[in-house]
Amino acid sequence: MAKPSSVRIVIAHHEQIFRDGLNLLLGSEPGFAVVGDAPNGTRALRMVRDLRPDVLLVDLAVPEGGINVLKKLAVMPERVRAIALAASADQDLLIAALEQGARGVILKESPTALLFKSIRTVLADQFWIGRDNVGPVIERMRRLAHQYETEKHAKQYRLTRREVEIVMAVAGGESNKDIAQRLNVREDTVKHHISNVFAKLGVSSRLELAVFAINHELVKNVDADT
Repeated sequence: MAKPSSVRIVIAHHEQIFRDGLNLLLGSEPGFAVVGDAPNGTRALRMVRDLRPDVLLVDLAVPEGGINVLKKLAVMPERVRAIALAASADQDLLIAALEQGARGVILKESPTALLFKSIRTVLADQFWIGRDNVGPVIERMRRLAHQYETEKHAKQYRLTRREVEIVMAVAGGESNKDIAQRLNVREDTVKHHISNVFAKLGVSSRLELAVFAINHELVKNVDADT
């Protein structure tokens, strides 16, 4: 039985021996109590609903997919902090887990002390990412966030994906010839795209276009992608 003040934890992993080992490990730490363990995502989500744990440790390779579990968890009313257990430091997988609501990601090979620390960190409403992955993950998420903002603003001005490429190229100082060569299109095609962009954005020169693009977050700055 978990004490009222204990951190209530549910484990989701397809291997019984792993769940048993993690159960014993967490049970040995004062203030932690494993209240359930599940061999698949469906059972894990049911336990979250029925047992209302504070933390869910979910293996990203769990049957039905750890990412799918996180997606479903995100729309449930129960407030549980999810920590994804990963077999490798795959940046795409780590970012996908964080984007779907995981509060932390920890490698299975991590020392016990780091596992305990990750649990306490997410309970403090902070995020946990292994030290070696912090820089690359933050940079990747920053780029994804900028891409999202750019696409949002581009949609606002009815710009196509190719027109956004043209805007970024013009803002970066590329000539029509340079753009045509890089995109493998004719120079007349580039001129046509630029004319369309001018009409949509209400500008009449390349300089005005560059300033407009920066001020309206279609690009980060003139040198951002050069």
